[in-house]
Amino acid sequence: MTYRIERIGRTDTDWERLREVRLAQLLDTPMAFVETYGTALAHGDEEWHSRVRRVNEPGSVGLAAVHDSGGDDGGDGDGAGEWVGTMIGFTPEPGTALLVGVWVHPEHRGRERGVTDRMLDAIVAWARETGARRLLLTVHEDNARAAAFYRRRGFEPTGATKPYPLDPAARELEMALPLVRSGSDQA
Repeated sequence: MTYRIERIGRTDTDWERLREVRLAQLLDTPMAFVETYGTALAHGDEEWHSRVRRVNEPGSVGLAAVHDSGGDDGGDGDGAGEWVGTMIGFTPEPGTALLVGVWVHPEHRGRERGVTDRMLDAIVAWARETGARRLLLTVHEDNARAAAFYRRRGFEPTGATKPYPLDPAARELEMALPLVRSGSDQA
């Protein structure tokens, strides 16, 4: 299987593809997101267009992992292929990037496929380009699979938690990845 990582918003139909993936995310791993399937299903077309615009604003990036069944790993930029994952980053404040919207379709998960690693590599590169010194995320306390992936990639719990918005009895755990390298990268 071949995959490529693309910016969300490259084609006029990306809003439809984003909607399709979001609904799949919410059915597959509802605890990983702060929106219910019913709420997302009820959104009109303008909301999906707006989400694509938001990930293309300054200080934001939206990435899609595209499964390219034709075998052309490089892709030709025509938007062909099935979206099998997303990651979104934004900079809520100078020096900090935030990772949200992380998901890979179950059939495309696993270290051997490398889809999640490739998307995270692209997000880390983007975050460094913005000047961020750290990349933050929150993970639901019951999402052990995601937390293990983040730990493998160098994220560490910060100790900060917050109530999960869809169930305040549950917690979201904050994790951080330092982005400043030793030597010349330090400010």
